[in-house]
Amino acid sequence: MVITMKKQATKDQIDHVVKEAQACGLSAHLARDGERTVIGLIGEKAQLAARDWRSLPGVEDAQPAQHPFKLASRQYHPESTVIRVGDIEIGGGEPVIIAGPCAVESREQILEAAHQVKAAGAHMLRGGAFKPRSSPYSFQGLAEEGLKLLAEARRQTGLKIVSEVMDPINLPMVCEYVDVLQVGARNMQNFHLLKEIGKTNKPVLLKRGMSATIEEWLMSAEYILSAGNPNVILCERGIRTFEPYTRNTLDLNAVPVVKDLSHLPVIVDPSHGIGIAKYVPAMSLAALAAGADGLIIEVHPRPEEAVSDGKQSLNPAMFRELMSQIRPRSRMLYAARG
Repeated sequence: MVITMKKQATKDQIDHVVKEAQACGLSAHLARDGERTVIGLIGEKAQLAARDWRSLPGVEDAQPAQHPFKLASRQYHPESTVIRVGDIEIGGGEPVIIAGPCAVESREQILEAAHQVKAAGAHMLRGGAFKPRSSPYSFQGLAEEGLKLLAEARRQTGLKIVSEVMDPINLPMVCEYVDVLQVGARNMQNFHLLKEIGKTNKPVLLKRGMSATIEEWLMSAEYILSAGNPNVILCERGIRTFEPYTRNTLDLNAVPVVKDLSHLPVIVDPSHGIGIAKYVPAMSLAALAAGADGLIIEVHPRPEEAVSDGKQSLNPAMFRELMSQIRPRSRMLYAARG
């Protein structure tokens, strides 16, 4: 149930609605819609039907929820959410660029990559210390040693760190080192992990599962939000289709659709989305044109030597060229949306 208060509704009237909801066994979540307060109620149908919400003082309207996801819904939270990572705003208008290698391989490699993407204009550094690989014989990551190297790269460059957490057991350790937690596609429906991440206040980048529908993706976000963490960033990274030529099919349809359904910021991963480095720049620009709030791009100092995902990684020269194309286009798109 979504209750819209009148513009002139007083704090006492808003508090009264919240108390009535709690008395019915419901949870109430407040948000703003311009000059109005919106109160989202969550609970069982019988509890929601126990009160004539429109009759309460200060209430303008009461409507049933349109979707199974509530806290992630724009109906419950009309104003777009902006996630702050230090002085960086994701969803604030201008696109945020996250770049770096698929995996942290060595101190030399990650520091070189960090300085190169920083010089090209990236806002944040990505790098995997824990790697969910399809084969148990593939490189699994450097674990805590990789996290320490990422922290050193942050000290040298000032770039905030994005890195994946795969297991609730490792969550406290990863939180100690990184600025943004990443939930990979394979863990999008690891509900125990999502609930544990929801107990932190750490920003989290939630990748869409490779076969997940938009509703399933947003329901995974709901797990994190309902556990208390409002700092969710959605990431479209391509879905599995019948097309074998590219690694995945980058579903750019999802960007405007999700931004209509949800208040959460949406970024795009064109590297995994297409899986072929030479096509990543075109899909990056297409993602921004579709309305993405940012990009996460794989960049490796020497892609031909990468232990994972070298085929989809840009080299530093390619990334510099892409950034030179992004800057004027992002300013134009930002001005058009503003």
